[in-house]
Amino acid sequence: MAHFTSSSAPSTVAQTAIVEIKDPETLSIPSVEYGHPEGGRNAWLTIAGAWMVQFCTYINAFGVYQDYYTRDFLVNKTAADISWVGSFQLATQYALGVIVGRAFDAGYFHHMMFIGSTFYVLCIFLLSLTQAGQFYQVFLAQAVGMGVFPALIFLPSFAIVSHHFRRRRVIAMGIVTSGAAWGGVIFPVMPNQLGKRTKLTTGIRVSGGMIGAMLLFANLTMKTRPAARLSKTGESPSPNWKSIFTDRGYLASLLGAFFTSLGLFYPFFYLQLYASTNGVRTELGLYLLTLLNGGSIFGRLVNNSLAPHIGSFNLVFGSLYGCAGLIFVMQKIKTFAGLASFAVLYGFTSDASLMPAIFVSFSDYPEEYAVRLAIAFSVVSPAILAGNTISGALLGLTGRLTWQQPIIFSAVAQRQGAVGIVESRQAHIVGGRVHNLSIPN
Repeated sequence: MAHFTSSSAPSTVAQTAIVEIKDPETLSIPSVEYGHPEGGRNAWLTIAGAWMVQFCTYINAFGVYQDYYTRDFLVNKTAADISWVGSFQLATQYALGVIVGRAFDAGYFHHMMFIGSTFYVLCIFLLSLTQAGQFYQVFLAQAVGMGVFPALIFLPSFAIVSHHFRRRRVIAMGIVTSGAAWGGVIFPVMPNQLGKRTKLTTGIRVSGGMIGAMLLFANLTMKTRPAARLSKTGESPSPNWKSIFTDRGYLASLLGAFFTSLGLFYPFFYLQLYASTNGVRTELGLYLLTLLNGGSIFGRLVNNSLAPHIGSFNLVFGSLYGCAGLIFVMQKIKTFAGLASFAVLYGFTSDASLMPAIFVSFSDYPEEYAVRLAIAFSVVSPAILAGNTISGALLGLTGRLTWQQPIIFSAVAQRQGAVGIVESRQAHIVGGRVHNLSIPN
C-alpha cells in the first residue's frame, strides 16, 4: 500500500535472455468487443475517486501508532501485542477479498462504498476516544473497525478500473495505487505534528474529517459500467474456478506474494520505533515514514513507466531482491541521515503497485479480474497478519528490543517471494503466452 499493492525461461529453454510480458494486459483474449472507453470524463473521475479511496486507507502510517503505543499509550503491552493491531487491520482489508469481490461482481459496488466509507470514518473518531492502557478499545476501533470497513472500499477501488480501462490498465492502476503512497506521506506527519502541539487524538480527529470529505467525493464520482463481455445467453459468464485453481503461473504468483507479505511491511511498522531506540531525535524520526512513503511515490511512477518495456514480472523480481538487500543493511544504520536514505531507497524499491497487474494477467476475460484479485488478497492476508506479528515477537519484550532477528526474517521472506515470482513468470511463458512476450534490448 503496497503500496501488494503490489513474480525464467523463454519459450525455448535454451534462450536465457530476460523475457517478459510487454504488457500484462495484452493477453490472448477472444476477439469480442469489450467496450472499454480507455478514457473520458467518467473514466478519469472514477480514477480520481479510486485514488482518494487508496489515499484514505492509510495503513502505511501505522508505524506512527506502533511507536506511540509502545513508548507511551500502551506501555503495558509488548511490541508484539501492539503489532497485532496494525497487522489485523491490514490483513482484514485483504482477508475479505473473496466476499467483497463477489459482491462487486454482483453489482453492489455503490452499496459497499457507502457502508464502508460511513463506518470507517466513524471508527476513526472512536479511536480518538480510546483511553490509555485500554488495549481492547484500541483493538476494536482500529484493528477491527478500521480493518473491516475499509475492506469494503479497498478492493472495489482496484476492480472498478477494469470497467473503464483495458489497454491502459497498468497505467490506470499505477495512478490509483499511488494514492496509498501519498496518504502514507501525509498521514504520518499530520498526527505527529498536531500531537506535538496538542494531543495525538486531535491529529486523529483531523485525519478523520479529511478522510470523510475525500470519501464523500469518491462516492459521488466513481461510476460503474455494465459487464462488457456477455455470453451467448446475454449474461456475464461465471469465473472458471477449475482453470483458476489449476493455473500454475497464477498459483506461483500467489506463493510469491505470500512470502513477500511476510516481510514487506516490516519498515512501515517498525522504522520509527527503530530510530527512537537507536538515539535518533524524536522530532527527526517523525519524518522517516513520510520519506519512506515519499520514495514509494517515485517508485510507482518509474515502475509503471518501465512496465510496458521491461515487464511487470522483471520489475517485481528486482524490487524484491532490492528490498531484501536493503533490509539486511538496515541493522547497521544508526544515524538519521542513514535511516533517511534507507527510507527513501526502500520506499522506492518496495513498490508493489504492479502485483495486481501480475495477478490479472492470468485472466482469460474481464469477469475474472475481480475474482483473481480477491483470491490473491485473501491469500496474502494471513501472511500480513503473521509476518508483522512474528517480527514483533522477535523484537522481544518492551525495553529489551533486539533488531537483528526480525530484520533477517523480513529479508529472507522477501527473497523467497522473489523466487515465487520467477516461477510464476516461467509458467506464464510455458503456459502458451509466449506471443505476448518481448525480449528487451
